[in-house]
Amino acid sequence: MSEENKIYCVRTTANREDQVMDFIVSNAERKGINIRSVIRPHGLRGYIFIEAPTKADAEQAAFGIPYARGLLPNEVAYNEIEHMLEQVKKEMNIQKNDIAEIISGAFKREKCKITRIDKVKEEAVVELLDAAVPIPITLKLDALKVIRREGEETDN
Repeated sequence: MSEENKIYCVRTTANREDQVMDFIVSNAERKGINIRSVIRPHGLRGYIFIEAPTKADAEQAAFGIPYARGLLPNEVAYNEIEHMLEQVKKEMNIQKNDIAEIISGAFKREKCKITRIDKVKEEAVVELLDAAVPIPITLKLDALKVIRREGEETDN
């Protein structure tokens, strides 16, 4: 018998999504609450998603969690958040010497060159193009968007 899982949205304090996720996961494990996954989409602040068979399971998992502001009343259709979940797969198409734009973090909107990639850790070492002195910076792959391949010509 296959249970149909539903997705519920939990409001959180902005920039506390990771903490809320950790608390929800440990709360669910400790109390034996039936949740399938907890999702924090890249670039969406103040919300995380819980996949669970029933709304009661999701509510129990999020109940009493610091920085969790409550469950939204309606369930979320998978197609509403699907575009947020596929980003990591697309970003794995990064190669050494690619020119990329940093799409999150302290160096957001900066252009950089990929100098090394660690696919296991999902990290890349980059050097900022506009920096006076090249300093290597390690970033998660999902914080980068390739804008040009090595060898491609631009009209600059």
